[in-house]
Amino acid sequence: MTEHSLWRFSRALHRAVNDRDFRDIEALIDEDVEWAIYGPIDMFPFLGARQGRDAVLDVIRQLADNFHVRRFDRESIMLGVDSAASMLRYSLTALDSDKPISLRVAQFAQFRAGKLISMRVLVDTFDLVEQALGRAIHLPKMTRVG
Repeated sequence: MTEHSLWRFSRALHRAVNDRDFRDIEALIDEDVEWAIYGPIDMFPFLGARQGRDAVLDVIRQLADNFHVRRFDRESIMLGVDSAASMLRYSLTALDSDKPISLRVAQFAQFRAGKLISMRVLVDTFDLVEQALGRAIHLPKMTRVG
């Protein structure tokens, strides 16, 4: 049995972010990849949708410029032949402040011939924004009408 494409991609992504070694990740991304990380783009400009390998590699370089991955845990995962969906918990360090950041993401990936062709990531943004601001966000109480 061969190794699933997600495992190779995951290792290469973490090597790119932590070691700034982009050689392996570049070879695993399709030239026409579709990529989106849904989150607060105004606070984190590397979030959002991108099209094409060069744009995705630019995002990965920006992640490497801003964060170090200390740890990640796969809370759940489902693998298809050429697809994967997972819930992940990341422990990061913000490089500009040495501040720890913890976040949860849901990740949906599709592969063709071992290369990433589509990635969608949903970030638990409320918790992330509170950590980035360094304070709790207090929302008004919602009242029930009726």
